[in-house]
Amino acid sequence: MRNMTRREFGKTLAAAAVAGAALPKFAFGAPVAEARAFPKGFLWGCSTAAYQVEGGAQDDGRGPSNWDIFSHTPGKTHNGDTGDVADDSYHRYKEDVQLLRSLGVQTYRMSISWSRVFPNGTGQMNAKGMDYYNRVVDELLANRITPYITLFHWDLPAALPGGWQNRNTALAFAEYAGFVTRKLGDRVNHFMTTNEFTCFTDLGYRVGQFAPGLQLPAKEANQVRHHGILAHGLAVQAIRANSPRGTQVGLAENANVYVPVIETPEHIDAARRATRMGNAPFLTALMEGAYMNEYLEQEGANAPHFAPGDFNAIGSPLDFVGLNIYTPTYVRADANSPMGYALEPAPTSYPHMASPWLTIGPECIYWGVRNVCDVWKVPAVYITENGTSSDDVLTPAGRVEDTDRVMYLRNHLTNLHRAVAEGYPLKGYFLWSLLDNFEWADGYSKRFGLHYVDFKTQKRTPKLSAEWYRTVVARNMVE
Repeated sequence: MRNMTRREFGKTLAAAAVAGAALPKFAFGAPVAEARAFPKGFLWGCSTAAYQVEGGAQDDGRGPSNWDIFSHTPGKTHNGDTGDVADDSYHRYKEDVQLLRSLGVQTYRMSISWSRVFPNGTGQMNAKGMDYYNRVVDELLANRITPYITLFHWDLPAALPGGWQNRNTALAFAEYAGFVTRKLGDRVNHFMTTNEFTCFTDLGYRVGQFAPGLQLPAKEANQVRHHGILAHGLAVQAIRANSPRGTQVGLAENANVYVPVIETPEHIDAARRATRMGNAPFLTALMEGAYMNEYLEQEGANAPHFAPGDFNAIGSPLDFVGLNIYTPTYVRADANSPMGYALEPAPTSYPHMASPWLTIGPECIYWGVRNVCDVWKVPAVYITENGTSSDDVLTPAGRVEDTDRVMYLRNHLTNLHRAVAEGYPLKGYFLWSLLDNFEWADGYSKRFGLHYVDFKTQKRTPKLSAEWYRTVVARNMVE
């Protein structure tokens, strides 16, 4: 039977009404079986980071981090906010595990505070700090929630001389990574080395927006970048050497996501080219075990120095790549560009969420997965962060109706399902975040959580988005 045109359909309705005949039975609104169902065994989770949720900044021997110092420096964070208390998860972790259990998620991505375990970055270990993470892991497992551990999420021990400007920091990180995996590897099977290179290197040492707040010249800033990826590579080796066989090792990276402005072969190829060059200092260097010649030529005299053997570590094979995906960058083919592509600038009218940087383009989560898999043939991918800020307000009835967050998440998961349906090796999704928390330089002014936190009382209130996500997890499907 051929398809009806709208005009023919209208005529059918009119004729049926005149003749008194029964109207054709169209199943408008009928559910489609297995619509946007994710594969059996797909993992749903939430993400947090130590300095953003733990608090307990001076409890039980924890040493100060660069973020303790930065946030206590006047003018560096919104309203002078600090992570001293944050969500007080250091004392309330059992309550937070129950929030995870209520959502029905199978996994939880958390990070370790390096200075809680090694107050000086190296040397004497703080047993009370390590005991805390043992308790958290055991509590998660007792509630059938699998921990995924990030070893570094920006909070660097302040005692390390020179921070990431010092190559020795990469060596210290490897020692710390090996120690933690020895202690937790009997129960934790998934480790991530670092979170978002550009945030703890460029934003901290070149732009000055994040700790330690420096604005170094290009050559010195590029050397900081190199020390960051060297730390990752050495940590991969340390984890492998100190954990049981079968332990899965990866990282969580906010790689630039390039979306073809039109889905035609030439623009799709442009997005792949941009993926390599646009991530040249970080993910490209890791995946290819070398800096791109184009990157070194672009930086010229400011290119980073690297020692023989560095890339043997940096290019260590990974079991998975974690992608933190929030926003797109649109790209088009350009025959006049030496790289074969050009970036599309966003007009001033381009929509964004509550955070001005968080522009809306839900197809980015599909293209983030596709580009990385197409370019580097990675064995497995997780979305290790995805979520949005919202101007959340408690109603008089004690509810948070964050329909904008639900819209954002629904659209992103719909596009993520496309990657699954096309066979890309996507294993799981971690929503950012379980809780409203200390949002770095934005302090407590931006809320990303599924649970509203009253920072004066520490009361947690599930938002509409928590109810929505619980339904997605239970059905293993987005509708």
